[in-house]
Amino acid sequence: MSSHAHSISLRAGGILPTDDAEMRLKKSLLVFATGLFCTGSMLWLFLYGQMGPQFSATAPFMFQLLLVANLLYFLRSGNFEWFRVTQLSLFLFAPFVVQWSIGNFISASGTSLWGLLAPIGAVLFCGPRESIAWFIAYIFLTALSGFFDYYLAGSPVSNAHKISTETSVFFFALNFAAISSIVYLLLRYAIIEKGKLQASLEETHRLLQEEQGRSERLLLNILPGPIAERLKHDSQAIADGFSEVTVMFVDIVNFTRLAEGMTPQQVFSMLNRVFSSFDELAERYGMEKIKTIGDAYMVAGGLNNESCNYTRAIAELAIAMRDLLHRDFTVNDMRLEVRIGIGTGPVVAGVVGKKKFIYDLWGDTVNLASRITSEGTPGMIHVDATTHLRLKSEFEFAEPLDLYLKGKGNTLVFRLNGIKESATIPEPAVPA
Repeated sequence: MSSHAHSISLRAGGILPTDDAEMRLKKSLLVFATGLFCTGSMLWLFLYGQMGPQFSATAPFMFQLLLVANLLYFLRSGNFEWFRVTQLSLFLFAPFVVQWSIGNFISASGTSLWGLLAPIGAVLFCGPRESIAWFIAYIFLTALSGFFDYYLAGSPVSNAHKISTETSVFFFALNFAAISSIVYLLLRYAIIEKGKLQASLEETHRLLQEEQGRSERLLLNILPGPIAERLKHDSQAIADGFSEVTVMFVDIVNFTRLAEGMTPQQVFSMLNRVFSSFDELAERYGMEKIKTIGDAYMVAGGLNNESCNYTRAIAELAIAMRDLLHRDFTVNDMRLEVRIGIGTGPVVAGVVGKKKFIYDLWGDTVNLASRITSEGTPGMIHVDATTHLRLKSEFEFAEPLDLYLKGKGNTLVFRLNGIKESATIPEPAVPA
């Protein structure tokens, strides 16, 4: 490990950038526990030296040195597994060694109680399952100490240090207070840090949900809702046949000539205003925008809303688009005219490609609607015979025209003028 990595490790308390949140918490808890243990035991040693008998301080002092040396080794090496096991071993065995060096439970004021920090720490630093062995070890050492204290009671060994009752009671209270404080502070620290971690996870989850929502909305802006769902859950190619769909093209008249005298930004701004307004209308009437092709706008009905009269909705949408351009000059400041062509019949619909995919339609109906649009009169809406048949009871039409369409020959086309006064046309449903 480089010296730079060492300095980072020292400043961060042994926490590495690669550590996950749980490992960071365990490391910080163990370093915090080591600090509490050292501070508490140094205070205990000082007070015991002032009030108690003059017993050897070698064992407690060595214990302090080992705790600090082990902490420094961990900060230097980053070996948390070694640090965790050795530090918990010191927490467990050192208090019993100190108690045995003083005498028994009574004379040492229950110093072995400090060993309880080992199984408690193991729960926090290792996990509930791993802590069982540490708890069993603590119970075993406690029972062993009690066994020898019981059978050696009254012997010269047990009376190595004569301690007054007042001193013994004082340090019993001190030991209980110190261990209780350390356990409380450790648990409090753990709960606070876990609360911060939970809040961080919740914030991350919220951000992920927002990002997922943006991704969902972006996908729905590209594909119809049912197709987007299929694409998310199915890796197979998506291609569907429809026996009858109504397709409409809206084409801006003389767009190339108009664009010649405009900057790219002006062309984009003009198209964006017009097509954004068309998008709003298409959503209002529940129709599916397919794509824009240069200055042409393509929309269809009957792909995913077969239960409604989509041909009528397409006709209403065409009238709304035409009238919008005629009356709203904030949208149509260039006084654009459009040709609109509508065809009804079978199509194939699907998603093309693996990258930058698009939902598109193919078939004779699409070609027919496109040809009707290109040969239509500016400012007018033209439909094929099938669409006329479905709409003639509710819409007014001019006399049929016999147009020559490229690739189709002479074709009967009808000009849609508007809705009949006697027809009852329901308000378009706003999509949920």
